[in-house]
Amino acid sequence: MGENIKIAVNPPIQVGGSLFTPEQLVKIGALADSQTKLEMTPFKQLYMEVPVNQRDRITKELREAGLEFYPSGFVVKSLIACNFCKGAEDAGLDTALRLNEAVAGIETPTPIKIGYAGCGLGTSEPLLKDISVVKMKSAFDIYVGGEPKGLKASIATKLLTGLAAEQLVPVIKAIIHYYIANAKGKEKFSKFVNRVSLDELKSVAG
Repeated sequence: MGENIKIAVNPPIQVGGSLFTPEQLVKIGALADSQTKLEMTPFKQLYMEVPVNQRDRITKELREAGLEFYPSGFVVKSLIACNFCKGAEDAGLDTALRLNEAVAGIETPTPIKIGYAGCGLGTSEPLLKDISVVKMKSAFDIYVGGEPKGLKASIATKLLTGLAAEQLVPVIKAIIHYYIANAKGKEKFSKFVNRVSLDELKSVAG
């Protein structure tokens, strides 16, 4: 038997949330081996194993079906966004798409979940993510250090407020790369934030 690799598959970020079409689900089923089990992750992604020697063909067909795919494992996960109930423009769909394109798939010491909410309702539960972006009217706030697991679960803390849309990608990439360079082994991001302090991260973010 040949070697398999696990990939993460999800629909694009869009108004309405994580929406698959029936045709997309049929395509995923057709491309998966009959013995393969598909795992729905907390990241709103489907994990599927594919043969390494068929990966390019399979991912090409997934892309043609309007689906996105990313590496699995210790990477920045695709953006966990809200349903954009206030509309694409008011909730900043274009900004969310640019952020996702810039950071999803970056290798990290542990998996990083980035949440996005288009308003203060926070229906995507952004404050339970490692890094969070919340749109407040025409500006954006960034939170860090959310931890949803365990008996010591905690919400993220506000790091920066009042950012313009064009500031988000460089700021969040700076935080991610600082974590990559300075984490101790497989140190979880929430623990890393507590260790280095918010003031240090504010300095890194500029």
